[in-house]
Amino acid sequence: MHEYTSSARAWGLSCPGFPVEVSRARRWTRDILRGSPLAEDAELIVSELSANAILHTASGREYGSFHLAVAVSAQVVAVSVTDDGGTGTAPKVEHQDQDAEHGRGLGMVSVIAHRVVVPESDQGHTVTAELYADAWQGGHPC
Repeated sequence: MHEYTSSARAWGLSCPGFPVEVSRARRWTRDILRGSPLAEDAELIVSELSANAILHTASGREYGSFHLAVAVSAQVVAVSVTDDGGTGTAPKVEHQDQDAEHGRGLGMVSVIAHRVVVPESDQGHTVTAELYADAWQGGHPC
């Protein structure tokens, strides 16, 4: 938790759907969570979810974008990526074979995160991954 706050804080970032924006999203997340024991996991999750948005949805098309949110409290760090939709199916967690070239990303996120939520939507999809502070010994996320 930040020194001068006692409640949850949230940040948002909108990115054009260019591959270079995935690294920008990672850096932004790392900056917000600097010093947190959950920062590396959150950064990896943001990287995977942002790349998925660009590769598998309208976010990666001309004029596409994806939107990132990071919420931090003493108990949880939640990262959400919302894509522009344009696919017939919602993202789903699949546990693929280790040698599979595709379809492993959301499964990997589900292993790192304590909870992954993908609500039903007719528009763009939001994937939220939560990391719990009590999984780390004696620490708050920020």
